[in-house]
Amino acid sequence: MRNPETRLVLVIDGQGGGIGSQLVKLLRPRLPADCELCCVGTNVLATNAMLKAGASRGATGENAIRYNASLADLIAGPIGVILANGIMGEVSPEMAAAISGARAHKVLIPSATCGVHIAGAEGLRLEEYLRRAADDAVQLLTGGAPA
Repeated sequence: MRNPETRLVLVIDGQGGGIGSQLVKLLRPRLPADCELCCVGTNVLATNAMLKAGASRGATGENAIRYNASLADLIAGPIGVILANGIMGEVSPEMAAAISGARAHKVLIPSATCGVHIAGAEGLRLEEYLRRAADDAVQLLTGGAPA
């Protein structure tokens, strides 16, 4: 059961959980004390990777994503999590709607493989996007505006 005085930071990923696990590693040591870092994967491989990276709790599947997105204060993951049929079809339209419609701030990692071009996104290496996403998430959680 979640402590109501704790803010929920939710990392969502699919496939092998590579992006999500890297986000967990970057966020874990920097989160404010009142935040709980949890993860939800579209599949068990993604969930396990994020748990191994340091998420405190994890769950798997469509219902877990829909439920936890509604509780989250901040959601982080690859941009495919808000796209119907994103991440090679692992994200159902219902999952994408639940995540994109959640009241939480969203910090999303651009990806050339999702078929969406984000105008203004620089052609950075994934590691730099991940670092910037972690910076933005911490800024949002500590009351600042992302850079």
